[in-house]
Order: sequence, then structure tokens, then C-alpha cells
Amino acid sequence: MTAPFPRARESRLGYDMGEVDSFLASARVAYSQLSGGPADLRAADLRHTAFTLRKGGYSAPHVDAALERLEDAFAMRERQYAIAAHGEQAWLSDARASAQEIVNRLARAPRERFTRAGVLTTGYTIRQVDAFADRISGYFRDGSVLTVDDVRTVSFAPQRGGYAEPQVDLLLDTVVDVMLAVR
Repeated sequence: MTAPFPRARESRLGYDMGEVDSFLASARVAYSQLSGGPADLRAADLRHTAFTLRKGGYSAPHVDAALERLEDAFAMRERQYAIAAHGEQAWLSDARASAQEIVNRLARAPRERFTRAGVLTTGYTIRQVDAFADRISGYFRDGSVLTVDDVRTVSFAPQRGGYAEPQVDLLLDTVVDVMLAVR
């Protein structure tokens, strides 16, 4: 049987093959059983999936790309079921409400958009987060170009006393959810 992903070189770290194979098997089952009700696995859950790193494991970029495609497929299926159950207007209304919360948060003055990490704790670099927040604002206000991949793959350098990571990450997750909802 052939491997579903290329492997990293024996001396390089990749994702644990057993964990990836097991997760993908579970995801296939969850996708086939997705019916709009409570599910064991949702699109948002895929975004937070992590695997143990092992030398010679599956190539991380290849697995990550597959997880992004899988998240898109789950989001599309969830959207279809939600629209069937509650109507397209309700679906779009929820997406608009989430988008408005994002816009309201990002309308705050630069350097004041998120809670700060403690003085002795590192957070995300404020300047970098504010610059990306401006891109997100442009997307929602003016339709500026911003892709789901831009949001999924953004990274920020650490800064002592920077923005609190959980709060920034939650906003980014919500942005992805809204973008997938209106695709």
C-alpha cells in the first residue's frame, strides 16, 4: 500500500504517520456521517489539529495542505446542512453578525485592539498584528484582497508584553469561519 503523503527525510521531522492515518480515517467517517446535527468533528476542529513530530514522518506541508482542503469540505457540508435546516437568510445573518463583531474589534485604535500579555509574558508583536488587522479590516470594509490561506498561515513574532495570543487566535479563527461561510 502506498503512503497518502510524501515522507520527510529520515533525518528531518515530519508528522507521526500513525496519528495522521488514524485521524484521517476518523475524519472520513465523520464526514460521511455529517448530517447537520451534533458531530464529533467540525471544520473548526480541523484547524486546531496537531500531530506529534517524528523523524521521517509525513511531510508536514503536505499534511497541512490536505487538512486545509478537508476543513473547506467540512465547512461546505456544514453550510449546506445549516441552510437546509434554517434557511440561507439565517446563515448569512449569522455570518454578518460575526463579521460585524470582527469589524468592531478592529475599529479600535492601533495598539489597543487586543488585551496585552503580562509584562513578563510573551505575546504577539503588536505592530505585526495591527498591520494584519488592517488587512482584515480592508477585506470586510472595502473588499480588499485577503484569502483564507492568508489568514490560516499568518504568523507573528513574539514580543514581551505583546498582544495576548489566545485573543488574537480566536479572532483569526472567527475570520476564517466567516470567510468560509460566505464562499
